[in-house]
Amino acid sequence: MLKEDLISLTTEQINEQSRNIDKQSTYDILKIMNNEDHKVAQAVQNCLQPISEAVDQIHHSIRHGGRLIYVGAGTSGRLGILDAAECPPTFGTPHEMVQAIMAGGSKAILQAVEGAEDSSEHGRLDLIEKELQAGDTVVGITASGRTPYVVGALQYAKEVGAATVGIACNSNSRVGQVADIAIEVEVGPEVIMGSTRLKAATAQKMVLNMLSTATMVKLGKVYQNLMIDLAPTNVKLIDRARRIVANVTNSSYEKAQQVLDLADQEVKTAIVMIEGDATANEARRSIEEAGGMVRAAIGHVLKVKEGDAG
Repeated sequence: MLKEDLISLTTEQINEQSRNIDKQSTYDILKIMNNEDHKVAQAVQNCLQPISEAVDQIHHSIRHGGRLIYVGAGTSGRLGILDAAECPPTFGTPHEMVQAIMAGGSKAILQAVEGAEDSSEHGRLDLIEKELQAGDTVVGITASGRTPYVVGALQYAKEVGAATVGIACNSNSRVGQVADIAIEVEVGPEVIMGSTRLKAATAQKMVLNMLSTATMVKLGKVYQNLMIDLAPTNVKLIDRARRIVANVTNSSYEKAQQVLDLADQEVKTAIVMIEGDATANEARRSIEEAGGMVRAAIGHVLKVKEGDAG
């Protein structure tokens, strides 16, 4: 990246609202930061249209057997890894469905690997190692919008024929020019000049929350506003699974647990079993035929039973 490019970035400008932050009291430092953070949600709201387009593209990829792969460096890379890591426990996704790579590899998650982000070739090679396919969607995350590692990864993704999304916090970004869909969240200068772990990272986290969560809703992994495909792998999640089944079906906790046991702890299956008065196998079959959507599965199993009764 050229020095002139850095100078022109909004995220590299001096924030006049915090110019004298080193003279402020603790409370006033926090007030300045909080005032700046209020601007982030509006900046994200301004990008809802391209975010929506990205969700539809990711949903299409996953529905047809593809993957969502985040690519980033530094804080942006760590945010991608965080979002990918949360999908299996929250939505019961297989680990390969949502993945993330970052410049410098796994070592860079906990410790900065200086210079790793400056190689576009490494971005390309890391996606080659992932055996990127045309049916996948690659989301490049970079506050500056010009990180070579991310740009290189997106360029390779386009060569392969994969769909591409670029998330940046500057307008007219390089990733925005390369990607099929550009999400450019302009949060303005940081409280501490150039410290994009602040507003830029908050904006990126919000966008990633939207991409993964909205996609999972569209995939049928949420019923009402409940995570019905969660993996009950600890005490908290086991209890949550029971409460979800009880809440949705107006059942007692005891009945919810009994049906969950019959459903091999599958929340979605248990709900359809109770609401459709079905066996576990009947519920699973209806869920599969309904494309994973619980509302449609309940209607399907009830319709089948009505037909059988008739």
